[in-house]
Amino acid sequence: MTDRPHRRVAFVDSGIGLLGYAAALQELRPDLELVLALDPDHMPYGPRTPDEVRELILASAAAAAQLDPVAIVVACNTASVHGLDALRAVFEPEVPVIGTVPAIRPAATTGGPVTIWSTAATSSSDYLRGLVDAFASDVDTHSVAALGLAEAIEATDADAIDQAIGAALAQTPSDTRALVLGCTHYGLVADRISAAFRGRGAEVTVFDSPVAVARQTLRRIGLEPDEEAAPTPTPPTVLLSGRPGALPGRLALYAQGARLLGRDGPDAGAPPTLAS
Repeated sequence: MTDRPHRRVAFVDSGIGLLGYAAALQELRPDLELVLALDPDHMPYGPRTPDEVRELILASAAAAAQLDPVAIVVACNTASVHGLDALRAVFEPEVPVIGTVPAIRPAATTGGPVTIWSTAATSSSDYLRGLVDAFASDVDTHSVAALGLAEAIEATDADAIDQAIGAALAQTPSDTRALVLGCTHYGLVADRISAAFRGRGAEVTVFDSPVAVARQTLRRIGLEPDEEAAPTPTPPTVLLSGRPGALPGRLALYAQGARLLGRDGPDAGAPPTLAS
């Protein structure tokens, strides 16, 4: 599989939540080409029915598959819940499909209390309850719907991001020791979230999934991490609801977006400076 002339990995999501996952893989294997398949015509997926989500993510993956990727990463929790089985039925075993799961298992090792921030649809889902039962049944666990946070991140709206973080923080138990980011968008402002906790006088460990998903992707395609590999000269290929497109320059306000846009610099790892 990995002896194709161009080793591309495709990421599919409704929006820019895939940036953190693509950047994590790029850091571990800079020689891999990336395909970023966003679906701005139909996002967000959260309010949609499971059948709608399944149909939309299949369409995005089919468009990305035309570019001959060696793997497809579903960088969206909602799409992973509702579409992963359908995607694997279509594309595997020829093309591995890797899903995204909130990092509840490693968070539970802290002993808790653990709080999971996610979209409203995920926070009330049987899927999330099943993960808690499987990996954190003996840990004090809370679920918080971070209403509007994913949408604010998508819009790079600093005021809306801070308001949504503040609202979610107000619902979060004050003794929380571990915070699980249960939406792929949230990792783009993880530093901002940590800073909000510190402002309340609390220190939490934030758990997210991009590095774990990147490592799983490499395992599935038979590669080891190699951060010193010669970077591919090919910029990411971007699909917008199946159409060729480009990442908007405003995404450079996020460190992960800056890396993928080729604007990496000495401050890229710092908390993003967002326009108000």
